[in-house]
Amino acid sequence: MNIIGNDWDSVLKDWFESDRFKKLQLFLDEEYNSKTIYPARENIYNALKFVTPDKVRVVILGQDPYINEGQAHGFALSVLPGVTPPPSLRNMYKELESDLGIPPSKNGCLLRWAEQGVLLLNTVLTVEAGKSNSHAKKGWEQFTDAVLRHLGGGENPIVFMLLGKPAQQKEKFIVNPAHLIIKSPHPSPLSASAGFFGSRLYSRANEFLRRGGLSGINWQVG
Repeated sequence: MNIIGNDWDSVLKDWFESDRFKKLQLFLDEEYNSKTIYPARENIYNALKFVTPDKVRVVILGQDPYINEGQAHGFALSVLPGVTPPPSLRNMYKELESDLGIPPSKNGCLLRWAEQGVLLLNTVLTVEAGKSNSHAKKGWEQFTDAVLRHLGGGENPIVFMLLGKPAQQKEKFIVNPAHLIIKSPHPSPLSASAGFFGSRLYSRANEFLRRGGLSGINWQVG
């Protein structure tokens, strides 16, 4: 089954052949046909299309897509070029400046991170316009369980940034102690001050990668 178009298809073969996936597809058919849903359907799996399983060095796991028009494009926390960074992303940039001295960018597109092996994934991959968490508990959680189970049991050391409670519920799938788990509140304005600011997630990730003989991530967005 060619859903994503790379090695993720074989990794997630059992999921794509499951009744749960079929049920999720029927739900999405109805939602996309009757409501405004983000991101566009062809963009749902962009994060996985862009970063194949063997290239993942960092996972940034968020909650669900942005709920406003023109923002979500299949990468957690990222927006399309030319779109003003939303509050959660601005808070990501504030912590980046505090941690590494990189000034906040006016560019909200995080593809430069993805190009370096940063998997920008949400726990839920679709949302109804204007309604946060509207597609929670429809099947996406089991899908992202499968992704995290594969990566979390893999041998290659990976940094897992679990942002917010839904993401932190995936910690149980990260079973290889060679990985680094960084947990913090989500960077949304509602929770960023409860521990996201000051988490130093960027420098901690790079320190871990370099200790393992890997190059750190260039977090400069441009």
